[in-house]
Amino acid sequence: MQPQNALLSATGTTIFTVMSALATEHGAINLGQGFPDYDGPEDVIEAAAAALKDGRNQYPPLTGVPELRQAVATHNKRFYGLEVDPNAEVIVTSGATEAITACLMAVLNPGDECVLIEPLYDTYLPVVKLLGAVPKLVRLTPPKWELPRAELAAAFGPKTKAILLNTPMNPTGKVFTAAELAFIADLLERHDAYAICDEVYEHLTFDGWKHIPLMTLPGMRPRCMRVGSAGKTFSLTGWKIGYVTCDRSLAPNVAKAHQNLTFTTPPNLQRGVAVGLAKEDAYFAGLSAHLERKRDRMAAGLARLGFGVLPTQGSYFITTDFRPLGFNGDDVAFCRAITLEAKVTAIPVTAFYASEQPPSHYARFAFCKNDALLDEALARLGRWIEQRRPGSIAAAG
Repeated sequence: MQPQNALLSATGTTIFTVMSALATEHGAINLGQGFPDYDGPEDVIEAAAAALKDGRNQYPPLTGVPELRQAVATHNKRFYGLEVDPNAEVIVTSGATEAITACLMAVLNPGDECVLIEPLYDTYLPVVKLLGAVPKLVRLTPPKWELPRAELAAAFGPKTKAILLNTPMNPTGKVFTAAELAFIADLLERHDAYAICDEVYEHLTFDGWKHIPLMTLPGMRPRCMRVGSAGKTFSLTGWKIGYVTCDRSLAPNVAKAHQNLTFTTPPNLQRGVAVGLAKEDAYFAGLSAHLERKRDRMAAGLARLGFGVLPTQGSYFITTDFRPLGFNGDDVAFCRAITLEAKVTAIPVTAFYASEQPPSHYARFAFCKNDALLDEALARLGRWIEQRRPGSIAAAG
């Protein structure tokens, strides 16, 4: 038989699928994959359910139903002061991952260079390579994850076409500062490049940190494609509704890419999300406060158990250093061990690196779960740690 696509054949199954399957097999609490174990707002769900029965179940417009495109435009104005034409500058997609792919497709040609920041979401690199573009990796260093400006500047060159920027950032929980964004904006202008902005955690920020879209900086509006996610904003990850906001000069190519990926997105879910984006300010403030409490609960519990807990300014995730526990293996071995033995699943942070010699002593835990589940996970980890202490029956055996 002829060989299949070389890149896809060489790409392993996503770590989230692997660890989630392992969690199911061993009855573990899954704090690996970033999805809540509770439903989103009832009025949003009811709006989608009602829309399913109102006789509008055929293909919706390619770029999204008018209600949602208008809601996205209004949301941009309301939270960020961005004036957006809902008819020419918004494209609704089947999830943010598709939105990111469509944005990359819109601007990258074979041989173009695309700057990626490690650690990174695991779909970024394969898509860039599938498009025939060349990834240029720049690494952030824990625990502060500060932007290495000299290294970033060195990654830009004559062939640079774009940067893919994720803030708030998965898995680090970093929110990029205004100064860091200004530095990136200057590089984009000097090198005449675009930015694909993965901003799915825009409303999930803590401790007074505020998300700043790169698109709001001077000169950036024509260069940026801003990606949002109803799944993250409304705790409805299975709906797979994403949306791209971009200049009218970029929107046609993003729409053509979307046309060739999924063509369109379920209309009833779009109408439900439109209701969600119109919710009062108290909802969005309450969402971040709700998750901040969960972050604090999980962070305090992990610290009590002896983990090194890194700062989390946004997102669903806490990154931990497990070296203080005395575990001698790498992060893959650690996450496998706690899944099989403690019955709690986390994600090894090396899964978010593509370059050589990543730090191998960090594990990422998702805290977007019910408090009782978080407490049970901490209790299980506590018992496992205690059993491993020198002199315990389990350790002696």
